Amino acid sequence: MLLPDPVVSDLNALAAASRDRFLSDMAQLGDALLVATGALRINYAIFGNVEPALHAHLFPRRAEEPSGTQMVHPWALDWNSAPKYSSARHGQLQRRIAAILESAL
Repeated sequence: MLLPDPVVSDLNALAAASRDRFLSDMAQLGDALLVATGALRINYAIFGNVEPALHAHLFPRRAEEPSGTQMVHPWALDWNSAPKYSSARHGQLQRRIAAILESAL
């Protein structure tokens, strides 16, 4: 998930330069996710209906996903069966994404 700094209510609440930066950061994070995960593509989502603060969700999509989920949006997936974040299980991926982002600076 990507948040702007400072947090605003929605994308249109940002001045043009800040809006461009947020969207550029979102694409840069997507690039890092592609490299770190070997994903086929990234799904990007900005809603703000439940949490009225600008934030973007990025979802790596993989070629080896089951055929029944390949064409559905991420909110149609069963998130209750997804593993909860743990640094033991996901920390290496988190560090890899951070390193890719830092090397792009």
